[in-house]
Amino acid sequence: MVNIKSILAGVGLVATTAICIQAVQQESADPEVMKEEKLVNDYNVYAIPLPDEMDFAGEKLALNDPDIRERMDRELLVNTYWQSNALLLIKRANKYFPIIEPILKEEGLPDDFKYLAVIESGLTQAVSPARATGFWQILSSTGKELGLEVNDNVDERYNVELSTRAACKYLKNAKNNLGSWTLAAAGYNAGNAGISRRLREQDVHDYYDLLLGEETGRYVFRILALKEILSDPKKYGLNFTDKDLYNKVPTYKVEIDTPVTNFVKFAQGYGINYKILKLHNPWLREDHLNNSSGKKYYIEIPEKGAYTYTVGQ
Repeated sequence: MVNIKSILAGVGLVATTAICIQAVQQESADPEVMKEEKLVNDYNVYAIPLPDEMDFAGEKLALNDPDIRERMDRELLVNTYWQSNALLLIKRANKYFPIIEPILKEEGLPDDFKYLAVIESGLTQAVSPARATGFWQILSSTGKELGLEVNDNVDERYNVELSTRAACKYLKNAKNNLGSWTLAAAGYNAGNAGISRRLREQDVHDYYDLLLGEETGRYVFRILALKEILSDPKKYGLNFTDKDLYNKVPTYKVEIDTPVTNFVKFAQGYGINYKILKLHNPWLREDHLNNSSGKKYYIEIPEKGAYTYTVGQ
């Protein structure tokens, strides 16, 4: 004989389950819930409309030319959707552009050249496979020609102020030799002699008319893309507040014209540790300074209270 209570219990369980499923289905069908899920889970990629006008150092880009338009579109698209890198560049630019901009102005270079440093190094003390070094990616031999001290003890390519002035010297010479700021920028990448030779061989007078290798052919377009994005980041979907940005730590300079035998002890004498000293003076390549010539060096020391750190007792 079938147990009536068991049947009724089973029916009740099925009914309860059906009600729960229906409730879940109704909840999932709720427009507000669906809207919220879409906002959380959906991701869209859009084509990037090119600006109506673009220029580098006042020299306009012919965006009506199909080749130039495609090349510019590529760099703007690639750099817009590399969002993590773009945000890092924006953060670093807030810290380092105030150092670079006044030097460019003082040296008579267009402000746009700060974006050249951005694409060269990402505003870091980078070292390339060819051993080009620092914000401006200067080779050892070139640095020496431009008046920088480069050796195992001191390497001024790591000094943001001095290397910026050296880059300015190179770029002004390139402009005089090649005839435009755009060609000067290309010459920074490929060498002035190389760009000059290609202009003669191809019988043209403009960077945008040159047939170049991949790197140099993209070079100015990359500068323009970063100029566009960093000049108006919110237009390209990059959102942040002032507190998200990096800031330059306040420092003062100490002049020395003698050897320093131990920078660990030197740093402690100013109430900081060796790591902090090197963060602000990466051009000091060893833990001592030879300085047999009595040259004047200027060492940056952070203002008291800028960092939390320990020093020896």
